[in-house]
Amino acid sequence: MSEHHHIPLKSVKYLCISFVINMLLSVIEIAGGIIAGSMALIGDALHNTSDALSILIAIIAFKIGHKKANRPYTYGFKRAEIIGGFVNLILLFISGIYLFAEGIERLIVPHRIDGKLIIVISVLALIIDALTAKISHPHAHHNTNMKMVFVHNLADAFGSLGVILSGVCIVLFQLYFIDGVIAILIAIYMIFQAVTSFAPIVRILMNAAPLGLDIERIENEILKIDGVQNVHHIHIFSISEDELALECHVKGQDLALIEQINTVMAQKFDIRHCNIQLEDKDCCHQCEL
Repeated sequence: MSEHHHIPLKSVKYLCISFVINMLLSVIEIAGGIIAGSMALIGDALHNTSDALSILIAIIAFKIGHKKANRPYTYGFKRAEIIGGFVNLILLFISGIYLFAEGIERLIVPHRIDGKLIIVISVLALIIDALTAKISHPHAHHNTNMKMVFVHNLADAFGSLGVILSGVCIVLFQLYFIDGVIAILIAIYMIFQAVTSFAPIVRILMNAAPLGLDIERIENEILKIDGVQNVHHIHIFSISEDELALECHVKGQDLALIEQINTVMAQKFDIRHCNIQLEDKDCCHQCEL
């Protein structure tokens, strides 16, 4: 069962600072990559930009998550985080494809590269990525947004190490093709992250039941409650990444059944938003869902 945790305000301030620093770093890496002629450095910049956007999404989610639901938005604004994540994944995937194509081109036709400049900028990137990962780590265990920030920045730190290795190989051995190899590896990681993260977000946007949730068990737990004769039209979906909602029709006579079902759903499945329609006879209208 998931737990609902809020990011402390102090951590959000640190995230704002991290976002600004990471965006500045991306600009420096892109400029440095163009000057040095390194696609690996530009690729690290693209990935770092994606990480900065994930930090921005975490900040926006914190801000929007405190807004109350209103009549047009009856479920509130919690899915803004999911929509932002969806856009972020598309941008990450497109950037990965671009970087992969450029990396292949660099393998076929290696370019002369300034290895020393690559090393200097990548060391700076490594320090910033490590500091950002440290800021998000304390809350990564119980907050999905902070976990994504931590994992992305930790992975980006390893990416910076790869670019440093590329620079060392260029300075010591003039192995210019290694720049294309590192760019391709970063691109593969970016594409992998985008593809593997795509399905869970789509499931939420399509109101699908979360993976691993045993709907049959939920139905059986409701049927175990004394007085419940039948349960049907069960719909379970995610309001946000860590909040579930349930809708169902229950045949029974006692209004107290609604409260009992709510208690069971909260205690056993951490489903705290239930919309239960109590019926005293068989459902008379057709429902295709």
